[in-house]
Amino acid sequence: MSTGPEVTAWRPPVAGLAEVFHARFLDHAYPMHTHDAWTLLLIDDGAVRFALDRHEHGAVQSLVTLLPPHIPHDGRSATPSGFRKRVLYLDTTVLDPSLAGRAADHPALPDPLLRHRIHQLHNTLSHPEESLEAQSRLALITTRLTHHLTNLPAPPTTSRDPRLATRLRDLLDSNIQQGLSLTTAARELNANPTHLIRSFSREYGIPPHQYLTGRRVDLARRLLLAGMPPAEAATTAGFHDQPHLTRHFKRLVGVPPGHYAPRQKPH
Repeated sequence: MSTGPEVTAWRPPVAGLAEVFHARFLDHAYPMHTHDAWTLLLIDDGAVRFALDRHEHGAVQSLVTLLPPHIPHDGRSATPSGFRKRVLYLDTTVLDPSLAGRAADHPALPDPLLRHRIHQLHNTLSHPEESLEAQSRLALITTRLTHHLTNLPAPPTTSRDPRLATRLRDLLDSNIQQGLSLTTAARELNANPTHLIRSFSREYGIPPHQYLTGRRVDLARRLLLAGMPPAEAATTAGFHDQPHLTRHFKRLVGVPPGHYAPRQKPH
């Protein structure tokens, strides 16, 4: 097993996310430094000790850690075996800057649902073509973070607004091939993005990005049955490329696109 550092970093094509950073360190210690972004941290193995605003804190696997921008902090492993972490650096516009002081006082958030949602977002960000899903997951995360920092109860997971859900469905149906960003949908429907996601999910049982993917798979099925090659069917139906279609097609249909359409019509 390698004992050297392991680092992967990239800038995702998602508004509000400045950087994604995955790393494993054995003995690296961060000196005091600052970021011009919110640091949203998950520890997957080990534990980290850090000083923030002249106070000592710990980041462990069961917690979500949120560090505010422009406030110095350091970091070092709390165990001999090092630590593995995943970090999202959020633009300063994503959260109200007036909440920075509260985050500095209480950087550790014991919220299993929030941690799970951040984990899901990391998984989604490994597929850059899933932009609507990433935007939706980020919106739910930032809303929950805001509620934590303003000392309000966690927001409800469901919200009924059938008329708004129907309007969003119609909007998605009219943008199957070209796609639709969460920001654009919220602006066109004059709705809060998080309320939009929850209303749709409550009414139809799936989130908007999953609905759109299903509609695209349906369209790809029709194109394949009409004789279109899988690579062309993928981009025509709104997928990034054939592997993008294949991943979703196999999950929803049970076989990859190349095994779906008959090579010749039955007699």
